[in-house]
Amino acid sequence: MTPLPRDLTAPGYGTATLADVLPGVATALGVPVRRGGLPADPLRLAPALGEARRIAVLLVDGLGAEQIAAHPDEAPVLNALGTPAGVLSAPCPSTTPVSLATFGTGLPPGSHGVLGFVTEVPGEGRMLNHVQWTDDPDPRRWQAQPTVFEQATAAGITCTAVGPHAFARSGLTRAAYRGADYANAYSLGDLVAVVHGALAAGERSLVYGYTADLDVTGHIRGVDSASWRHQLGVVDRLVEQLAAGLPDDAVLLVTADHGMVDVPAGTRLDVADVPALTEGVRLFTGEPRARYVHTEPGAAADVLAAWREVLGDRAWVAGREEAVASGIFGAVDPAVIDRIGDVVALARGSWAITTAEQDPRGSVLAAFHGSLTSAELAVPLLAARGRAVS
Repeated sequence: MTPLPRDLTAPGYGTATLADVLPGVATALGVPVRRGGLPADPLRLAPALGEARRIAVLLVDGLGAEQIAAHPDEAPVLNALGTPAGVLSAPCPSTTPVSLATFGTGLPPGSHGVLGFVTEVPGEGRMLNHVQWTDDPDPRRWQAQPTVFEQATAAGITCTAVGPHAFARSGLTRAAYRGADYANAYSLGDLVAVVHGALAAGERSLVYGYTADLDVTGHIRGVDSASWRHQLGVVDRLVEQLAAGLPDDAVLLVTADHGMVDVPAGTRLDVADVPALTEGVRLFTGEPRARYVHTEPGAAADVLAAWREVLGDRAWVAGREEAVASGIFGAVDPAVIDRIGDVVALARGSWAITTAEQDPRGSVLAAFHGSLTSAELAVPLLAARGRAVS
């Protein structure tokens, strides 16, 4: 097996990843969480959160831990907050649908089956874009694992997911957050008010909030842009407002789904420009920094060899079985393994492997994520406490 290079890191599921946040929060609220063979609270959030009876978790799309640390002037509130568990790791691939399903289920991608931004629907020869997903495939079948929200609700916790109204009935929402009541947020100010209102409900409450504007800004303008820095300041103010209105017995946790990497023109490789990258290939899925390659029958070995030769040190390239054995997806359920490409290519440095003919808009973005560099994997876990929580 070709090991991961030193600049790429396999997430340590069950130790300190995004998958471990919600199970720890639920444990702190008295929920007996079940997550296969993984410990319920490896982050030790139950003792860290003290006597909190109301816990809000804000997930800021694209808020990498390295990006926070690099911008103390734009994010003074975020940089001043303490952490109950240090820096965490996003899952693999480090992309929003995978991370949100990982967060909501408390399980690695190999268990819940949302294994990429875009994956193949095995046996049907078609692709599923998880952010455009509605009800085909059925979310309860495609992601069949129970969520932490379902377990918490069954234990008597009042659970609410607060996010954009456009996502209320999406397939991803139903796959990742089922068990929580979904509350629409029409603006960031509305998000603050709705989260505060939901925290006050019930004797014990778990509230999840989500905002995507920082990620959108990074993709379009780049993380090394004035636009991104201004948007980070907006996020910082959002966190300040959420913290200021906490009930006395509440805690606010702030985390993220991934970081981001700027990709200049000189480190983009489009598959159409290198015929060797398309020979024997029937379908490309994934995304530019976490590419899945689905091959024609009998062509997998040749495609793997060609991709390794062409990409060299621009990516870690592995066959499906090798990628699964590396542990990057966690333990992989045989029922979902075919959603992974026959060949997996995880970008190194600032490289991106684009498919402009198939995805013209997504191939020209300024910044990407999906691979296993520290800039993409490292996500924060920050805490603000109500007055009665030690």
